[in-house]
Amino acid sequence: MNTLPIVIILLMLFPCLAHADEVNTTLAKENEAATAHFFHHLVETHNPDIAELTMALKMMPKGADIHIHYSGAIYAETYLDWVGHQGYCIYDRSEPKLNIEIYQVETRQKNHLPQKNQSVCLDKRAVIANNAFYRKWLKAWSDKDFHNHYHLQKAPDQQFFDTFNYFSPLSHQIFMDGLAKLKNRAKYENVQYLEIMLKKAPAFKYPDLAKALDELDPDADENRVFAALAPYADFMAKDPLVAKGISDYIQTEEAAISGLDDDKFRIRLQSYAVRNTPRATVFSSLYAAFSAAHASKKIVGVNIVGPENGYIAIRDYKLYMLMFRYLKRLFPDVHLSLHAGELASGMVPPESLANHIRYAVDIAGANRIGHGVDIAMEANTLTLLQELRDKDIPIEINLTSNDFILGVRGNEHPIKLYQRYGVPFVISSDDPGVFRSDLTHEFLIFVTNYKPQYADIKKAVFNSIRYSFLSPEEKLAELQDLRSRFLIYESEMARIEKTVHKSVHTLAKPE
Repeated sequence: MNTLPIVIILLMLFPCLAHADEVNTTLAKENEAATAHFFHHLVETHNPDIAELTMALKMMPKGADIHIHYSGAIYAETYLDWVGHQGYCIYDRSEPKLNIEIYQVETRQKNHLPQKNQSVCLDKRAVIANNAFYRKWLKAWSDKDFHNHYHLQKAPDQQFFDTFNYFSPLSHQIFMDGLAKLKNRAKYENVQYLEIMLKKAPAFKYPDLAKALDELDPDADENRVFAALAPYADFMAKDPLVAKGISDYIQTEEAAISGLDDDKFRIRLQSYAVRNTPRATVFSSLYAAFSAAHASKKIVGVNIVGPENGYIAIRDYKLYMLMFRYLKRLFPDVHLSLHAGELASGMVPPESLANHIRYAVDIAGANRIGHGVDIAMEANTLTLLQELRDKDIPIEINLTSNDFILGVRGNEHPIKLYQRYGVPFVISSDDPGVFRSDLTHEFLIFVTNYKPQYADIKKAVFNSIRYSFLSPEEKLAELQDLRSRFLIYESEMARIEKTVHKSVHTLAKPE
């Protein structure tokens, strides 16, 4: 005998349940429409109410931030607290004879330094007490006040990348406290998932094997490159020191995020290598990154970081992509999110803008593209846009970062181009500590500069979970949580739209 599903039986016995579900669905649609009207009223104007938009976007569920660098996400003030906790100090001048540089952190206990060094190295209290130095230090360790007053300044991209030289000694020592702060900030902003680039994968030196890589022509074909990579990979696969190094790396990464997941928040990590270093260093680090991502459920992807316009990065870009291609064959389950196309006209010769995104997709097999700013200058852009759409490869959009580092802002940015051609994208923060920003501010730039419909804002939020590297089960749970968050949010926005805004409209009507 066939049995009716329990849901149908319940609806037959209690038809009010079906009615209640219809009412809830109708109410949810009404609230969504009211929220869309709320945003339309604020956005479709030459003088948007930035304060109210900020409030609404701060309250809005933002899903995930899946392009964020740990060391660049920590604010300078937090680093100064760590200087105090560790008993370190910061130099207040440059002295070549002492081998010190102004604003450089000294990671030895101050009282263990030579007397000459102690006299010019300020502990946390001294930094705070010296307001003039404190303000200058803050501008050295972040991008604070870079554009709002005249000063003898570095190029913006140099200013950005130089900050890492100052705080990296601290960021590499302290993980759990920093990650806890990023979790609290995420929950404060209604962000439920972070996918963070925490620590580069270890590299391993084998000079005899490195020679074959060093001798490769940058435009060497796949067979020649693979022939040079294979002995290096085979040696690493059998070397017990490599196995231990990768195991230690995994333990460090997993320990850093241990206990941070809860019923409203998850955190996962991306491993990465740094370009603009010797080829063997890049490849061995990538091998370790792939190995770690393959072995650990907490390390969910692999990336490559560093200035894309560096001389070595430009020269060896195709080689890097072939390294990814080779390792992807060894570790086919590993996901890739690649910084590609973080370039603008004038930074490099025009021909260097022609293929970085395409090589990341076609050679390396990237699942996501970070930045993708130079898309309009790529060879056969229309074909590439169609490929990104058809392969469902999203772009991680970092608006503040692209503005500061590349000088690409407003209608110069390709976000509308991606949207028009159906390429999915997410909004992310990149290095919010250095930029002194947050994910709410990134959405504010998106909304005020490009005036998207509410449906497009919401789609970008859901994309951040859909295109994350979470497991299918985790992703399904996070999407369900995000839907629930939006039901609550749109209910609140509908109340504001029907009460506050309606009252304003009524008062504004002429008698």
